[in-house]
Amino acid sequence: MEVPDYRGGGILNLMASVGAGLQGPDLGYPACALLNGKPLGAARRILLLVVDGLGWNHLTASAAGGELQSRCLGPLSSVAPPTTAAAIPVFLTGLPPARHGFTGWFTWLRELGCVSAVLPHVTRHGRLPLPAEPGPLPLSGCRPLFEQLPVESLVLSPKHIAGSVFNRAFSQGAKVHAYKDMKGFFHRLSALLRRGRERRYVYAYWPQLDTLAHDHGIGSRPVADHLAAFDQAFGRLLREIQGSDTVVLVTADHGFVDVPPERVLHLDAHPEMADCLSLPLCGEPRFAYCYVRAALRERFEAYVRSELAGRFDLFTGQALIDQGLFGPGPFHPELAHRVGDYVLVARENYVFKDRLSAEREFHHVGVHGGLSEDELRVPLVYAEV
Repeated sequence: MEVPDYRGGGILNLMASVGAGLQGPDLGYPACALLNGKPLGAARRILLLVVDGLGWNHLTASAAGGELQSRCLGPLSSVAPPTTAAAIPVFLTGLPPARHGFTGWFTWLRELGCVSAVLPHVTRHGRLPLPAEPGPLPLSGCRPLFEQLPVESLVLSPKHIAGSVFNRAFSQGAKVHAYKDMKGFFHRLSALLRRGRERRYVYAYWPQLDTLAHDHGIGSRPVADHLAAFDQAFGRLLREIQGSDTVVLVTADHGFVDVPPERVLHLDAHPEMADCLSLPLCGEPRFAYCYVRAALRERFEAYVRSELAGRFDLFTGQALIDQGLFGPGPFHPELAHRVGDYVLVARENYVFKDRLSAEREFHHVGVHGGLSEDELRVPLVYAEV
């Protein structure tokens, strides 16, 4: 089992370096070791491009010698769990999950009395909109990094999420631009980086590789073709913005593993375990938070260690907090409640799922959220143009 690096080799440290390079606040974390000696503070423009789902191992194996891989400084660590809901807020606040409090796709929000899907900002059951107050920022207890920077900040997001409750909240302090497709994405990026003379920070998010990996698998032909097209478009962007005095940084929130159907375990097949739970499973299928009835904890532990042995490791949520798995403190006041009494951490490429009565059956071929090297390590691409 890999563990995240928050001491100089992770995306948290990348954001510490970006913040310092933009003369922003001291976020309180070590700088990114891979960027040692790089002139972030002198560049007129800084672009941070996050490619959702682009793991280090996948990039080096599938796109060797390409535009991205040839400029890669090395791997960075994502956070725990390595998933969009926990990692994207790191890019938007500069703070780890231990502080921003978003610890997985499904999160028990004790303040609202419901299990939520935090990024779409809806309830898990019925996908009903969460109350406007408290919104995502109060629930995180954090401020967006953009509104703490003394430079112009721009956010480039897909059209379908640019105006979402979550995106609007965490983009405060920045001007948001939207795009529809890859051509529009790179066209808008080129224009934003070439326009004007003022100092500027651009945060750009690309989600489609993640979508294709979920649907077809990270090792699939659709993913390979998509990455090849993105890699070529990235090279064209660098040529178009040549002379703009821009530092270009490309990284990701997580990587992937592919999961065959026979390695998908369902809670319905484990009724004795289900009887111990007081809430639906939260977090991720490879990093599941379990809320267990106090009187049944010994029974729950014994069942998991007997019936899931060799496929999942069992930890208490508090033990993982104490080990620093979610990052250094000070901790979010609700952190212990958001990671559950116990955490099931997958081995190899297993997943563990439950399904509420109103939810449709589905199978993701590519999955993330576990603590394998494939999921936890992401690339750091660097270019000066």
